[in-house]
Amino acid sequence: MNKIPKRNEADPKYTWDLSVLFADDDAWKEEHAALKDVPAKVAAFCGKLNDAKTLLAYFQLCDELNVRLSKFYGYAACKSDEDTGNTVYQDLKSKAFALLVEIESAGAFAKPEIVAIPDEQIDAFYKEEPALETYRRDLYLLRRMADHTLSGECEKLLATAGEIADAPEAINSVFHDAELKFDDVTDNEGNAHVLSNASFVPLLESPDREFRSRVFDAYYRRLGSFKHTVAAAVNAQFKQLRFFADARRYPSTLEAALHRTEVPVAVYKNLIEAVHQNLDKMYRYVSLRKKLLGTDDVHMYDVYTPVVPDAAKTVGFEEAKKTVLEALSVLGEDYTALLKKGFDERWIDVYENEGKRGGAYSSGNAYPHPFVLLNHKDNLDSLFTLAHEMGHALHSWHSCQYQPVNTADYVIFVAEVASTCNEILLMRYLLSHTDDKKQKAYLINHFLDQFKGTVYRQTMFAEFEMMMGEMSEAGETLTADLLNEKYLALNTLYYGPEMVQDKGIELEWARIPHFFYNYYVFQYATGFSAAAAIADRILTLGEPAVKDYKKFLSGGCSADPITLLKIAGVDMSTPDPVNAGLKLFGELIDEMEKLCL
Repeated sequence: MNKIPKRNEADPKYTWDLSVLFADDDAWKEEHAALKDVPAKVAAFCGKLNDAKTLLAYFQLCDELNVRLSKFYGYAACKSDEDTGNTVYQDLKSKAFALLVEIESAGAFAKPEIVAIPDEQIDAFYKEEPALETYRRDLYLLRRMADHTLSGECEKLLATAGEIADAPEAINSVFHDAELKFDDVTDNEGNAHVLSNASFVPLLESPDREFRSRVFDAYYRRLGSFKHTVAAAVNAQFKQLRFFADARRYPSTLEAALHRTEVPVAVYKNLIEAVHQNLDKMYRYVSLRKKLLGTDDVHMYDVYTPVVPDAAKTVGFEEAKKTVLEALSVLGEDYTALLKKGFDERWIDVYENEGKRGGAYSSGNAYPHPFVLLNHKDNLDSLFTLAHEMGHALHSWHSCQYQPVNTADYVIFVAEVASTCNEILLMRYLLSHTDDKKQKAYLINHFLDQFKGTVYRQTMFAEFEMMMGEMSEAGETLTADLLNEKYLALNTLYYGPEMVQDKGIELEWARIPHFFYNYYVFQYATGFSAAAAIADRILTLGEPAVKDYKKFLSGGCSADPITLLKIAGVDMSTPDPVNAGLKLFGELIDEMEKLCL
């Protein structure tokens, strides 16, 4: 049995180097002490943002703090994620977040003051202080929120409540990553396998169907014993979203989340409608999987195992790096040089250890560069995860490199585009570098699974999240039994009549951390659709498309997300990219049938 190492047993070569943020904990604590007078510095501007010079000085202070706080919070968050059971770093993260809330609270006066400035006075400010042009976008975004901006006192109260609002996600994260433990699962040869949140899906890739069934049952049986705990956290999450949406006079939590990022609610609902209209292709996928597995039925524990198992490859991390560099060479030498820099300079924390946060991410912090968390498993999925997360990282790097601080942070609607574009370019590269029918079928199966997991599955999650919001807003308590009932019905709809709805799948909502991310998941599906169109454009047009794409990567939030994507050649205000992506999904099923049936 492969034992999961403790954090202090990890090879430093495969851990991230956080010393570029702070040399050690003591250096971080010095910065913590130095930042304690910042709330007072921010509050000193209260009541004074009615002249150009002072307004400029305020924005410049915000820029300085954004960089410092990005490093400050980034260090504490990354250290905490290394081992979520380490109370030292839990404490650092808690203190960092508390300080962020205190600073935000101290600056709560700014939004209502800026909103109250007459338009003609703002126009005059640009002439008096030309440097304010840098902040024209900020001023627009603040002033477009006029109908949802409260008095200075109320804004301060809402900012202070931010630390409380973070509690449901924090509780869920500690529960899943630090406290939830599973019994080992034994395969048919008597080998015991460690079951964890990180190993669950890789174990379900096993060719041994009885073993997969035992893994599935063991996971959900254990998770089910805590279903009321997780449901209470989910219920609290939507209560806090309702509180802020109501306070800011939004009709729903969904509209509150999307308005902030300039995404029309119609985009969210159109995605769900488009996927519903293409569920026939998902049902074909399920039917094809059943045929290729050679079984009389298909279960939820069958959806991850490769249908061309003999072609499965071990992909070590060193090989994964090499392959990603080759696959993304179509983006130019400057792009691959930056990738290599990230590999060589330890931007990445590679392998699982006890207590380490599950899944993978690229940190929002990009000063001096982003950090990437992986739980690499030496398989094809992990190869794609590396390409995905480095797509995020290089998007952040480009935005921070080419945008001023105030417009460097791109919104979540475009966040999944660069990451998924990397994955699609990687897939196209792998498919073009093999003539072996079995290997090609294996890769197409993986591509189909990407579509299934990213477009269909994430849209299902988005629909479930919308349902939870609507139920909460209608005054219903999100109990475990209610969530189980709604989730099972939705899972049945999306997978179709040939999928056996195994006992336990109704609990899947309880293992999805994204339900604490405030309507995030729909962007995986829209992002995949946009990325498919961009990747096709890059491979078809070459350098002109690459140039457009890098303009998009460097755009930050300098324009609304729909406009930014148009720079890269994609119009997400229409359903066309989603429908085109789903059409490709159907064509891939056709190709898979020709190769395998």
